[in-house]
Amino acid sequence: MIVVTDGSRVLGLGDLGVHGIGIAIGKLDLYVAAAGINPQRVLPVMIDVGTNNGKLLKDPLYLGLQQHRLDGDDYVAVVDEFMEAVFTRWPNVIVQFEDFQSKWAFKLLQRYRNTYRMFNDDVQGTAGVAIAGLLGAVRAQGRPMIDFPKQKIVVAGAGSAGIGVLNAARKTMARMLGNNEIAYESAKSQFWVVDAKGLITEGRENIDPDALPFARNLKEMDRQGLREGASLVEVVKQVKPDVLLGLSAVGGLFSKEVLEALKDSTSTRPAIFAMSNPTKNAECTPEVAFSILGDNIIFASGSPFRDVDLGNGRIGHCNQGNNMYLFPGIGLGTLLSGSRVISDGMLQAAAER
Repeated sequence: MIVVTDGSRVLGLGDLGVHGIGIAIGKLDLYVAAAGINPQRVLPVMIDVGTNNGKLLKDPLYLGLQQHRLDGDDYVAVVDEFMEAVFTRWPNVIVQFEDFQSKWAFKLLQRYRNTYRMFNDDVQGTAGVAIAGLLGAVRAQGRPMIDFPKQKIVVAGAGSAGIGVLNAARKTMARMLGNNEIAYESAKSQFWVVDAKGLITEGRENIDPDALPFARNLKEMDRQGLREGASLVEVVKQVKPDVLLGLSAVGGLFSKEVLEALKDSTSTRPAIFAMSNPTKNAECTPEVAFSILGDNIIFASGSPFRDVDLGNGRIGHCNQGNNMYLFPGIGLGTLLSGSRVISDGMLQAAAER
């Protein structure tokens, strides 16, 4: 197993340059501990193409290249060369991409996924764990799994993790609705995506092409009493979602007002997923969620939190929705099956399991 990073977007900490290597080491520790991979058969790799972190560029003790990041074709050429060399040397290796900034995460995944045994943990691992959580939430609401395509989901964040989750959730819904074009088309209407500029609609200028399929129709939003750029609170109030999914890397984004608005959810047991890491970037803490909404919610976070004592012997359970539950299994399964590529179907099966 190789876990490779360029340190450009480490968790919610941003561009750490070569200091991001700790993430690659930590992920491989989990491959050893959870998937039983021989520790002599794992290799953390840092592709140092510079850093755009001003502090590191001035730091005399910084160990990496003190220059601005390579970009464009020059950057792709370096990663191409790395992939070619690694698979020439170890034809059966699996390469996990970790903490690449959004603009490259998708491009590199699409570029290599059909030729090499590789996957991107931020895009696909986060998506798989979120799907597992979303399916688990349907079950915890006392409904059959087949009801998943009826869930109304408000997503905060449209980076690589957010878009990865949206695409995977849409595919899962489409599979349950008959796995055809019509099903795939209708599934997208279950999502409302809010980024730093508010609700994403077709009225947005310079829309990110990855987010475009989830931009809401303006006329339809008008009927819902929403507009382009509507705030998270407004969206939650109008949509009354079953699930509030946080992948924004903005700590405390699920404020008191947002959680109060969720009280009107049409679900008997709304789900709150505060998935952003590290702890200070979590969209809300379980204490805040349970104190405002009571114990009739499903709560999951990307970082570990303790269960909340609600008094009278009641406990607010805090589940951890972290990629660590998925990626060691993906790697091990790929290794054991001898699969040449890591397909969406494999990730889907892992999430459903």
